[in-house]
Amino acid sequence: MSDALIESLTAAVGARPDDLPLRQHLAELLVAAGRPAEAVGHAAHILARNPGDAAARQVMAAALGPAPAPGAAPSPAPGSVDWDALEGEFRGVVPPRFVTAGDDGEPVRGGADRAFDIERAGVTLADVGGMREVKERLELSFLGPLRNPGLRGLYGKSLRGGLLLYGPPGCGKTFLARAVAGETGAAFLSLSVVDVLAMWVGSSERNLHDLFSAARAHAPCVLFLDEIDALGHKRSQLSSSGLRTLVNQLLTELDGIDGGNDGVFVLAATNAPWDVDAALRRPGRLDRTVLVLPPDEPARAAVLEYHLRDRPIAGVDLRRLAAATDTYSGADLAHVCETAAEYAMRDSLATGEVRMITQDDLAAAVREVRPSTGAWFATARNVALFGNQGGEYDDLAAYLKQRKLL
Repeated sequence: MSDALIESLTAAVGARPDDLPLRQHLAELLVAAGRPAEAVGHAAHILARNPGDAAARQVMAAALGPAPAPGAAPSPAPGSVDWDALEGEFRGVVPPRFVTAGDDGEPVRGGADRAFDIERAGVTLADVGGMREVKERLELSFLGPLRNPGLRGLYGKSLRGGLLLYGPPGCGKTFLARAVAGETGAAFLSLSVVDVLAMWVGSSERNLHDLFSAARAHAPCVLFLDEIDALGHKRSQLSSSGLRTLVNQLLTELDGIDGGNDGVFVLAATNAPWDVDAALRRPGRLDRTVLVLPPDEPARAAVLEYHLRDRPIAGVDLRRLAAATDTYSGADLAHVCETAAEYAMRDSLATGEVRMITQDDLAAAVREVRPSTGAWFATARNVALFGNQGGEYDDLAAYLKQRKLL
């Protein structure tokens, strides 16, 4: 088989990645040329787009090795686990996983048979302390058009879109996404890397497609992509072809090629936006970026009040606490309240008398719990200094200058 022909077809597939017949022909040539590892990647790409493609399945089977003779039981390799023997030993004791009761042993494969946690969030933006600029951006891009369909039609504003939230960990990005869904009664679907990644070739892409399909079926829906840097890492830094294919599938789903994304608002969150593939941030995908910073002083007071409202407190000055917790994230403030409660509970257990949580308990907790945002800002400072050529992190640079960290 001519290597020149294969290289030419590879270049053609790179220029037209969605030409599945061309990719199929290339995969067949690679198998014939004794290059099965490369053929597997192309067959997996086809199966991710069309799981029922019989020709792609044949190429995948040929690339992975010859099938055993009909009726012959494959013998386990030395040192490997004989799964058939183990299954026979435990049959009737441990039920098989991922098999529906009473069926013929076929696994549940997703699509209509797959259940997802479609939620109805019980919080609204009123429950989110501070974040005025973030709320204004959300109101303009999604909430306002959803509430005013007539005005939306007049200006030709679609309900599809994406917003990338980034900032230090623990500053409320996930809580904010739930609040957006709760604000309008939209469905909420959270997606993380553990919901997508699978060990079988093509399964991760299929999982991602099923999750987006579920969001489209429940529109209007807020689809939250947590830790987007894990799902959509820069392809130039990935050594695994499977992970690069997963990023390609995510791009396809955001474009809504197989199904319209109207009514699906994508919120993505990351602590490391500089690791996200640039293609994910082009217009029409996650085209808006919002910096979610540690809460300011009024917001810190609101967060502290939220975490203390169901606890026995006496003589607590929230304003003094808020002033003493500069640069603390929302998660840090929750930990402060938890630590103060532990102090009061420890004394109650020792004396046998229940006592209230006081200002002294909270002050001691503040001295013990240090803000967790420092390491993130140290990294972000380098990005603002040396990685902001396109102005992507101007808002971060402005904040660092204001805090005299830049």
